[in-house]
Amino acid sequence: MPPSSLRVVYAFAREMHPKTTDIFIQYGTAGFRTKANLLEHVVYRMGLLAVIRSRVKNGRTIGIMITASHNLEPDNGVKLIDPDGEMLEQSWEAIATKLANVSDNDLEATTAEIIKEVNANMTLKTSIFIGMDTRYTSPRLAQAAANGVMALKGTPKEFGIVTTPMLHFFVKCRNDNTYGTPTEEGYYEKIVGAFKNIRQKLPVYGNYSTTLYVDGANGVGGKKLNIIKKTLDGELDLKLFNLGGNGGKLNLNCGADFVKVSQKPPVGVEHVPMQRVASLDGDSDRIVYYYVDDKDKMHLLDGDRIATLLASYITELLTASEAKHLKLGLVQTAYANGASTAYITQKLKVPVTCVKTGVKHLHHAALSYDIGVYFEANGHGTVIYSDNAKKTISKIAEEGESEQRKAAQLLLNFIDMTNETVGDAISDLFLVETVLCARGLDAEQWLSTYDDLPCRQVKVTVQDRNVISTADAERVCTSPEGLQTRIDELVAAYADGRAFVRPSGTEDVVRVYAEADTQQSADKLAAEVSQAVYDLAGGVGNRPELPA
Repeated sequence: MPPSSLRVVYAFAREMHPKTTDIFIQYGTAGFRTKANLLEHVVYRMGLLAVIRSRVKNGRTIGIMITASHNLEPDNGVKLIDPDGEMLEQSWEAIATKLANVSDNDLEATTAEIIKEVNANMTLKTSIFIGMDTRYTSPRLAQAAANGVMALKGTPKEFGIVTTPMLHFFVKCRNDNTYGTPTEEGYYEKIVGAFKNIRQKLPVYGNYSTTLYVDGANGVGGKKLNIIKKTLDGELDLKLFNLGGNGGKLNLNCGADFVKVSQKPPVGVEHVPMQRVASLDGDSDRIVYYYVDDKDKMHLLDGDRIATLLASYITELLTASEAKHLKLGLVQTAYANGASTAYITQKLKVPVTCVKTGVKHLHHAALSYDIGVYFEANGHGTVIYSDNAKKTISKIAEEGESEQRKAAQLLLNFIDMTNETVGDAISDLFLVETVLCARGLDAEQWLSTYDDLPCRQVKVTVQDRNVISTADAERVCTSPEGLQTRIDELVAAYADGRAFVRPSGTEDVVRVYAEADTQQSADKLAAEVSQAVYDLAGGVGNRPELPA
């Protein structure tokens, strides 16, 4: 692109989307995420970068999603989606950060420098898909993204309010027409259609109930399920709560992150003893389950539980179809409960890989298996099937013996029900309900497969989260000096003790995780480690309080 065109880009940015803050913002685990009023210039520049990225990828479609996921409503964010529906290539995160933070005066030169650095052919036609969540700030930011795309003569296609996983799906389908149709209707046809097909082959029996309560976190996922529920033909009876009406605030005291971290039921949901409930997060890329017993105690079924449930069922189908030679593996992070890892490796005999927090790390590791199951404990995850696995299973479904064909056909439906591009709460909900139905299980029976170690997560506000450095898939803290030694000393005092700390990829905090043999011990260990972080990593605000 000639320099004169870039001057137009610069002038438009200065006039319509000026940089009004000197606050440094970094492309993190899921893109840029901060207070919405700080993001307009960032989102405009990500429109520019999406066009550059698309042209580096020979004109293939790139996605821009406006969302802050599980964060509260005043926040917002933006992330780019690569052509295969995956997260932005990690090497480009530094480029995104650089472009987002330069001054308006340097934007022209920096954009030209990036174009040259990545050797982008700026004459190629390109298209950019844009989606947004339900935040009141999202339409303005989506428009800023579209303006950035058009400034470099790209073509934006705006999908309006969609779940984050839907936009990942659309991008994948646009670049690979064998995967599906890049529309909301195409998403429903593939994901929901596969669910209905497989449920027609599975009789409802045992303790499984077709009634499912859903906490929509007052976000987009509940709204989409409200559309889907009308098409389910009685295969699943969804009772939806927290759909954004009656003054409900996005992710406030509800949603997957609230349920997982606080270990409390969300507000706004009717609680019937032993009734299973699925909690989505604000942009519907996370899901956790729970139920409240007849003594009002909540029992959580998180991402670890979902991963083990899906992995065990896929293993069962592989065995029945005599495709056991396909290599299945499970990917976790340090947040995975130690009991789940033991169950997977010792009972299911499935190999486990541990990686850094962030779905991009899990997704990459899962690609090393024929079938890779990956979930963070927070409920963000999916299953990936290699081309070899799909071809093998398809061949058995056509040529195998009767029972082999039956199992293989179920597995093919299971594959179609899966959004392989990214963690998807709606897809995962249907996967979980399929397995529970196939096995005749209620939530209590699902929980009984193994006993979680009690755990606690805590956030500590510090002056600079980047003073925390980690290694060994974030299980060891390498700086500041002395912090890991202190953590080791604290952990040694507790039976089944385990703890780690890491800088958040989405918030200006340090996250603390602790496990022990009792909840009281886990709570106390988490508080003690939080105090160590506060003392050694520059804590601000109120000091952590030890439990009574």
